[in-house]
Amino acid sequence: MEFQGRYRQAQTSKYDCLLFDLDDTLYPLSSGLAVACRNNIEAYMVEKLGIDESKIPVMCNLLYKYYGTTMAGLRAIGYEFDYDDYHSYVHGRLPYENLKPDPVLRNLLLSLPLRKVIFTNGDKVHAAKVLSRLGLEDCFEGIICFETLNSQPDPPQESSKTDIFDIIDYFSKPNVSIEDLPKTPIRCKPSEAAIEEALKIANIDPKRTIFFDDSLRNIQAGKRVGLDTVLVGTSQRLKGADFALESIHNIRQALPQLWEEEDKREGVRYSGKPAIETSVTA
Repeated sequence: MEFQGRYRQAQTSKYDCLLFDLDDTLYPLSSGLAVACRNNIEAYMVEKLGIDESKIPVMCNLLYKYYGTTMAGLRAIGYEFDYDDYHSYVHGRLPYENLKPDPVLRNLLLSLPLRKVIFTNGDKVHAAKVLSRLGLEDCFEGIICFETLNSQPDPPQESSKTDIFDIIDYFSKPNVSIEDLPKTPIRCKPSEAAIEEALKIANIDPKRTIFFDDSLRNIQAGKRVGLDTVLVGTSQRLKGADFALESIHNIRQALPQLWEEEDKREGVRYSGKPAIETSVTA
């Protein structure tokens, strides 16, 4: 397995792995990629899926709320599309030029000889572009991405209106149950099953891992599967977060124990040459 054998760790340390979300975690929300991504998703829904533009804001909010991502929700309610086509449309138009090399973060990451793994709902091409722009290509052992947890479905068939579950109409009725919502075939955060599968694939022990993410619901899901958690993007430690960082650059101030433990571990060294993986396979 790609993730095995990269690091030797002293078993007396609390953590042996740092698990990082990518978007709006390793770079700030102010970069504008999140807004552009949402705009691209909405455009895809209109152009490729033929959804009425007036319904999209409400639909997107419901799909994101109940399925974790709009993409997962669209598949759940009956829309058929090619995953690669979706990612190419949604991520291919992002303003990656807004991301600049981050030598401060790079030095922080490389100063810790712990396992460092990316866990993103994004696809492998997007993840590689972001890390390249930030100058962090060689800072991580591997990437758990969309393709890690999801295989491409059968060739998409054109969806008819009768095949589509009307989620807006469903939630306009009184006393509805989320248990009756159609299930999605896509695995992604914040699904606890998806997180557990990702940890299994990467051979990560949740009890010895600290998880960084800008999404509170992802953090809370991570906490439920046994991870220690860091909420990034706010200094307010909300329920489910063991730590909170206004910026990922504050990691050393908020978690000095990571460096203090390393100072005590004389002779423990990184045992292999760091290399980025653009995808991870089980």
